[in-house]
Amino acid sequence: MARLKAFQGVVQQNADIADSVVVYIEEAHPSDGWMSTDAPYQIPKHRCLEDRLKAAQLMHLEVPGCPVVVDSMENPSNAAYGAYFDRLYILQEGKIVYQGGRGPEGYRITELRDWLDQYRETLKKPTNLVINV
Repeated sequence: MARLKAFQGVVQQNADIADSVVVYIEEAHPSDGWMSTDAPYQIPKHRCLEDRLKAAQLMHLEVPGCPVVVDSMENPSNAAYGAYFDRLYILQEGKIVYQGGRGPEGYRITELRDWLDQYRETLKKPTNLVINV
């Protein structure tokens, strides 16, 4: 849960320059499977989309103000982005400009924060516009 708090902080600090969304995929530690002893919630393996939607509501409570969307039961988002367990991405104009490592070991909220800080600095630089008449 500490990672979610850190993520929420980055979301709030950068709301003026970035839209954020959480994509909830399949449960990493289902209570009826490979369960983690420190899991804050007991969530069984999703058997249908309704199960996943219900579990995603808990995620929404952890990251208020950030939209939470749900991957379908076929897991196309998970497959496309290699998101299992956690993964951070930044997309600009439909292209991936930052891809974090796979969580939990590769989940580096500091890298995300650093990227956004650098991006914020580029927004401060004046741009020259040439108009031919």
